[in-house]
Amino acid sequence: MSKKDLIAVGFMLFALFFGAGNMIFPPALGQAAGENMWLAIVGFLITGVGLPVLAIIAIARTGNDLQQLASRAHPVFGITFTIVMYLAIGPFFGIPRTGTASFEIGVTPFLPETVDRSVMLAVYTVVYFSISLWLALNPSKLVDRIGKLLTPLLLIGLALFFVKSIWTPMGDIQPPTDAYTDAPFFKGFVDGYLTMDAIAALVFGIIVIQAIQQKGITNKKQLTKLCIQAGFVAASGLTLVYVSLAFIGASSVQAIGYRNNGGEIISQTATYLFGQAGTIILSIIIMLACLTTSVGLLSSCASYFSKISPNLSYRMLVIVMSCFSAFTANVGLTKLISLSVPVLIIIYPLAMTLVALSFLHDYFRGKQTVYIGALAGTLLVSIVDGLKAAGFDVSSILHVYEKTLPLFEQGIGWLTPALIGGVIGLLLNKTNRVTRTERKAS
Repeated sequence: MSKKDLIAVGFMLFALFFGAGNMIFPPALGQAAGENMWLAIVGFLITGVGLPVLAIIAIARTGNDLQQLASRAHPVFGITFTIVMYLAIGPFFGIPRTGTASFEIGVTPFLPETVDRSVMLAVYTVVYFSISLWLALNPSKLVDRIGKLLTPLLLIGLALFFVKSIWTPMGDIQPPTDAYTDAPFFKGFVDGYLTMDAIAALVFGIIVIQAIQQKGITNKKQLTKLCIQAGFVAASGLTLVYVSLAFIGASSVQAIGYRNNGGEIISQTATYLFGQAGTIILSIIIMLACLTTSVGLLSSCASYFSKISPNLSYRMLVIVMSCFSAFTANVGLTKLISLSVPVLIIIYPLAMTLVALSFLHDYFRGKQTVYIGALAGTLLVSIVDGLKAAGFDVSSILHVYEKTLPLFEQGIGWLTPALIGGVIGLLLNKTNRVTRTERKAS
């Protein structure tokens, strides 16, 4: 591959990762962290950028897709977990949310109070998903359409914001708020984890692999190397954007005051810096960011389901998923988020555990018992977190977890059980091996 083509693939990956939610977290972090912004953003970058890139590399190392990676635990788990993952981040939640998020942030500010917003949302989603459908119908053109066209436009718009915030400062950076006073690095680390881009990376991995294969690269070692390089291109872009947005948030307090969320911060700073033109620029950026993510998810999901069901063509699946997503998007952003959070909370730690195990695979010789133990330990905690998020009464279990599990209140209580489960799996494998050896000797 030429350097130009490699950069285009990296830009495509950046755009697939960078949705509306990614614009909201960093400015909120910057405003809340204040003078501790730099420590907080380093933690954020480890989980918000580093983990997704590692997930892409993990998929490249398997030489195939998420199902092959998950099947190292068991074939049934492999296909079940992969289907749930694709449906959750695809047509059930992820794809429709790109439409509702872009409408809420990019269109709603321009609508008169007298307009029926439900009707406008219906019209918008039809247009939005028609464009997504057209862009996703030919996956071989994704690099050209996204990597070489939409991503540069997106980066130019974001660069305008950052340069303007430097050229005409909004105010001094303030002291940190309570959450970022004592442990800003760790708080930023958890905030980056909540972007959930690592899940998206496991889904987008197949797109990156296909984009590189279309350039004639078939050697697995070379393919992995190019995936890593494309991942670093995407990571560089994400790092620059996240740091810029965090700085904008940190310097915004004197101009707009403290705000409830990153959406309000970025919207009001846009108006402050550029006036009405800023609102228009922000709307374009949001719609481009959501559109690229929508196209990537449509293409990934359709590619996977056409692979496991040869009777279902890629084209038909893209059309069906686009129509279904347009319909689902009309339940509204708040409802979609409330429905998706419990599912994502359950599957996200499982995805992280799989990525970690993929890099340790050679060290424990890929023993199935290690995968099963680590994933079982993870699930024991993540499923309780998910049930809690869904509104179920699991207070008795939560009380035990809060007392016994490190970092449970920070949202990563699954880490210790995953480690313990993996070690138990390794010991069981050694015990079984010794038993088999003794039987043969006798």
